[in-house]
Amino acid sequence: MSKRNSQAAKTAARERLRAERERQAKKAKARRQAIVALSIVGVLAIAGGVGYAVVQATKPGQWEAAKDKKLVKPANTEGKNGTTVVLGKDSAKKTLELYEDPRCPVCATFEQGAGEQVKKDVEAGKYKVQFFGASFIDDGAGGEGSKNALSALGAALNVSEDAFLGYKAAMYSAANHPEESDDKFKDDANLIKIANEVPELKNNKKFQKDVEDGTFDKWALAMSDTFQQSGVEGTPTLKMDGKKLEADINGQKGTPMTAEQFKKTIDEALKA
Repeated sequence: MSKRNSQAAKTAARERLRAERERQAKKAKARRQAIVALSIVGVLAIAGGVGYAVVQATKPGQWEAAKDKKLVKPANTEGKNGTTVVLGKDSAKKTLELYEDPRCPVCATFEQGAGEQVKKDVEAGKYKVQFFGASFIDDGAGGEGSKNALSALGAALNVSEDAFLGYKAAMYSAANHPEESDDKFKDDANLIKIANEVPELKNNKKFQKDVEDGTFDKWALAMSDTFQQSGVEGTPTLKMDGKKLEADINGQKGTPMTAEQFKKTIDEALKA
């Protein structure tokens, strides 16, 4: 090989080496830029996620938001906030006040034992029933099932008095009423499933939409406030003419839990 060819080969080798170094440098630069870009995206994603989490954490829950909603009164109600719920014939001279919490297990026992007798008496015009709904179990046991069930009862009352009474009985039935610690009534789908047992509410789209939209959520809160202002401390409580109705149960006074106990207690109250 001539000296000139040897020099040319060296020059070509250096050129190839330079070109390869430039190519590697470009690849390294592109890799660094990609890493930086991904890092920025990651930071933004984290920041966005934190921001979303903060927004969700500070966003008011269903029942906090309900306080600021427009009050919608169900049909078949009276009073300033629609919390006066009196069921029965206008000709009935006396009114039975009934205080219940939807999650209350003792209320379920009362309804299963005496609820049908109450319904028969109201239909016969023996007396009217004024319903007071409570939600104190939500506060004590935690949850929102009492409030949610009250809202659904408002949706049923908006359909008719019979729908309300039928739905209340279905809620308190042995098949549907949960343990006090089980907040099943917070689930709209469960409340709608129970409602399908009531002829007036079965596949009733308006009722279902009111339950899912929380149309009567604020009314449920107002009803709960009415209970708290009543001075009644527990459920179920029955009152007539301002007096608490109690039966003699094994030598002690208590809420009548059977149809027989209730019938005897209410007959005595009606005669007073």
